[in-house]
Amino acid sequence: MDNTQIFIAIAIMSLVNYFTRVFPFIFFMKKQPPKFVVFIERFFPAVIIVILIVYTLKDTDFSLYPYGLKEILGIFFTAILHLSIKNYLISIFGGTIFYMALVQYL
Repeated sequence: MDNTQIFIAIAIMSLVNYFTRVFPFIFFMKKQPPKFVVFIERFFPAVIIVILIVYTLKDTDFSLYPYGLKEILGIFFTAILHLSIKNYLISIFGGTIFYMALVQYL
């Protein structure tokens, strides 16, 4: 691929990405969104946290040293972070970063 083809590919991917972000606002501009969209909007962050907890614990062997200590500390840190700040985005990213630091450095 030459530079022109790369720039065209980047431009097309940028437009598609932008369209997927703008589409819900255009689609629901004049009317109420369906109930399932409101439900997803309301509970999606909590579902993401539950998925991260399940993913964290799925391969943990609590019978071997360090007995799941990193995973439990990551979950508690995320819970404390969320209870103190009450922001799902900060809780998800902060807890994930904390857990990854524990995995890499301990």
